Amino acid sequence: MTRPLPDLSPLDLETDPKGCCARLYESDAVRWLLDGELHPGGDRLTHRLAGLAGIERGQRVLDIACGSGATALLLARELECEVVGVDLGARAIEQAVAAAGAAALEGRVRFVVGDAEELRFADAGFDVALSECSLCTFPDKRRAIAEMTRVVRPAGTIAIADVTADLNALPAQLRSAAARVACVADARSADEYASLLRDAGWEPVAIETHDDDLRGMVDRVEARLRVARMLSPPGEQRDRAAEALSLARMALDAIVRGDLGYALIAARRMGC
Repeated sequence: MTRPLPDLSPLDLETDPKGCCARLYESDAVRWLLDGELHPGGDRLTHRLAGLAGIERGQRVLDIACGSGATALLLARELECEVVGVDLGARAIEQAVAAAGAAALEGRVRFVVGDAEELRFADAGFDVALSECSLCTFPDKRRAIAEMTRVVRPAGTIAIADVTADLNALPAQLRSAAARVACVADARSADEYASLLRDAGWEPVAIETHDDDLRGMVDRVEARLRVARMLSPPGEQRDRAAEALSLARMALDAIVRGDLGYALIAARRMGC
């Protein structure tokens, strides 16, 4: 690594949490920090989540908060699924469309700008709704799950991979607006995610913890932030790197204590 952290210009996290998360996660800075792996476990845990959800060849899948389309393209390429990716970030969608074209997968996957809490799709149009490392960032989680429920057919599946947290045990800094974009500030425990699903009429059929994958990701971020702090000249850029480094170290401590983790959850509609 020979270059400093790309610019992280200040974002108004308090008034537009959804918009800021979308903009930050499509930024060059976050892609550099995460080294292109935008959720713990990368493709390996995406394969695992697909297996837990029973995603079958040729099924119609909605990838919510799809980012630049890695998961949607994987499902289209390896399982020949018909995938629609939706994300609030216009730049991320542009990147996803370009990636689909480069992979010659335009016939199986398409990408649209949209809000997870107000999906612009017909009722019961998908076999699976999938959300990786994103439900924790949605301000209205019940509404997002209600929208997933609406667009998935009665015998379909919801598949979630997300950061888990015991918010009461976290230091205040990890519950701040700045920590929201790190998928921490409004994360819930696996039991709470399961409860939200049950309230919407879904029964979790599989819940797996993969805390080591979260720790591995935060370890990599922490290492890059240390380099960024050293290489950045004195001033705002170094201050940003130092603040983010402090959050990363707190997150590592919380993972060791068991207050932060990562879980995969697959759920089917009750009575089906």
